[in-house]
Amino acid sequence: MTTLSRRSFIAGAALTATACATRPLSSMASSIQSSFKVAVINDEISADFDHACYVATHDFGMEWIELRSMWNTNVIELTDAQVDESKKILAKYKLQVTDIASPLFKTDWPGAPKSPYGSKGDMHNAAEVTFKQQDEILEKSIARAKQFGTGKVRCFDFWRLEDVAPYRAAIDEKLRTAAETAGKQGVLLVLENEFACNTATGREAARTMNAIQTPHLALNWDPGNAVMRGELDAFPVAWESIPKNRIHHCHCKNAVKGADGKIEWSPVDKGFIDWASQFKALKQSGFHDAVSLETHWHGGGTPEASTRISWAGMKKALETA
Repeated sequence: MTTLSRRSFIAGAALTATACATRPLSSMASSIQSSFKVAVINDEISADFDHACYVATHDFGMEWIELRSMWNTNVIELTDAQVDESKKILAKYKLQVTDIASPLFKTDWPGAPKSPYGSKGDMHNAAEVTFKQQDEILEKSIARAKQFGTGKVRCFDFWRLEDVAPYRAAIDEKLRTAAETAGKQGVLLVLENEFACNTATGREAARTMNAIQTPHLALNWDPGNAVMRGELDAFPVAWESIPKNRIHHCHCKNAVKGADGKIEWSPVDKGFIDWASQFKALKQSGFHDAVSLETHWHGGGTPEASTRISWAGMKKALETA
């Protein structure tokens, strides 16, 4: 594809996506609206929190938003003044918060070899801290959940080890005790299967959920992350092994195999995950929590443009479902 044609394609795609994405959300089938809390992670649109909320409500027609960072500050590190300003903005746009997208447990497991899958600087404005500081992050995250009126905090399963087996039981116990700590304060931990962490795929998510039997730990299902880890059959094959009653959050993004054979992020409507079918399967399983757009793909030129294109694909999949 020539440079000119590629530019024309991206511009055309952005215009088409904007036209599709700004159609009223109420045009969706009422059964889907009543089943899911449709949301977007705020900083996938913009670091300007007011602008992100405007786009989510005015252009995307959403009533829910997931909080990760704003004004280039991670949500758990906001000052009291920033928290107050954020709450005013949420009230202004009548937005409710799905969960706190905390960086909890994105760190190396103590005593294990240093993971080759660490953050590489991509922590969404959160500082990468040691294992000893994770309890503080947990408490900060719980406090933020209460301040923003949500009962959920997202967490991870530590940076991925080449051989996790010697540490797996201890890691499970840490996740369990953290979930129990959150549960005592009325907060649910939702563990995201993250491609750089020890629970990355659908099969690994099923193992973790089955191993940790507490009502205070749930799954943030992310089939796109599973694909990025190499589980190309994350949906529908690996999906079948996951205990559906433990899924209480879902991230929506997609991935494809690039020309070089490597897996790379893509718009929601292009990739290994058939999102219309995934949404149908979620609904049939009784899922009624949030489906949240986590764009990750930046092919639209800017985070906002890319998110608009991905939202158009996600919206179409919801309508099809």
